[in-house]
Amino acid sequence: MARRRWRLWFGFSAFGFVLLALAAVYIWRADIFEALLDPQVPYTVYQPPPAPDYSRAGAWAQLPKRARPVAIFFVHPTTFDGGKDWNGPIDDPRPAGLYDQVVAPNYAAPFAAAGAVYAPRYRQASLYTSLSLFDDAIEAREFAYGDVARAFAYFLDHWAGDRPIVLVGVEQGGGLAARLLTEVVAPSPSLRRRLVAAYLVETAVRADDFGPSAAIPACQRREQSGCVAAWISARTTDLPRVISILGRSTVWNRQGRLVNIAHAPILCVNPLLGGRSDALAGERTNLGAANATGLEWGARPGFLTRQVSAQCVGGILRVSRPRSASLLPQGSWADRLRVPGYNLFWADLEADALARERAFGLSQPG
Repeated sequence: MARRRWRLWFGFSAFGFVLLALAAVYIWRADIFEALLDPQVPYTVYQPPPAPDYSRAGAWAQLPKRARPVAIFFVHPTTFDGGKDWNGPIDDPRPAGLYDQVVAPNYAAPFAAAGAVYAPRYRQASLYTSLSLFDDAIEAREFAYGDVARAFAYFLDHWAGDRPIVLVGVEQGGGLAARLLTEVVAPSPSLRRRLVAAYLVETAVRADDFGPSAAIPACQRREQSGCVAAWISARTTDLPRVISILGRSTVWNRQGRLVNIAHAPILCVNPLLGGRSDALAGERTNLGAANATGLEWGARPGFLTRQVSAQCVGGILRVSRPRSASLLPQGSWADRLRVPGYNLFWADLEADALARERAFGLSQPG
């Protein structure tokens, strides 16, 4: 009898221990995930993966099959989680698959109607670096710019010719594209004249860097070319996301270093209005959201209209909850840190790019 009671006590104790362990894993899953992705090596002694050769097709995630009147340079968001590397190798199949399945159909494809899309692979900083403002994480993101700058130079020298250009960057890619704008495009009168527009999607940049007197100003209206449309978004009820944006966002200073945005005003161009405005854009203005994940390049998604309203508040685009469940965050904790597998402004961005081409003087789609 005593032995039976002992077995029951041991069984309940073991079961309770397992429940406590599972609860601890759930509660501290973010910390566990971060620890697994931490390269555990100082960046000063880190050996990055081999550099891309942009004369080779394999160094590009996207190349057009034919030339078109407008050339679009697209810098993709973070698709590499981390692990032993601060910067991801360009031949890693998982990030490449995420580009093909998620990034291309949701974030590059809205611009395909406007021109030919060129998207370089680059030794991107890992997702882990977005969780830290320590020097190692900052240096990994600064390192990625070197690849993007070389890819842009190759794009200009070998493919763009004298065509008008559109520059698009998303999340990490948006920050890198912002530096291209200020260090490469803005100082060049010829490139400024060829710039149809720049889109810095889910990217925090200083509003003062793109003021009315800047070489490349923020877009004030949709019927405007040669301007910058930038925003970083948060749900209207997601206060932690707002706090994270204000506390962790980094921008380039004049010395080419990433620094915390601190209390600088953030540029917010409302993609539903096509211009810098604090006005509320209601759901009726939302031309079409889409969950295009898994679609092949060139396939148009089914649009979900009037899904969200959006308003720039304190420099952050505050977006309402979509009505469709297909437009809500899904997947693992890491998936939720990356840009989502849908685009709330898919059709709006397509229409915006075409409108700016008309403003530029192009009568036909690029």
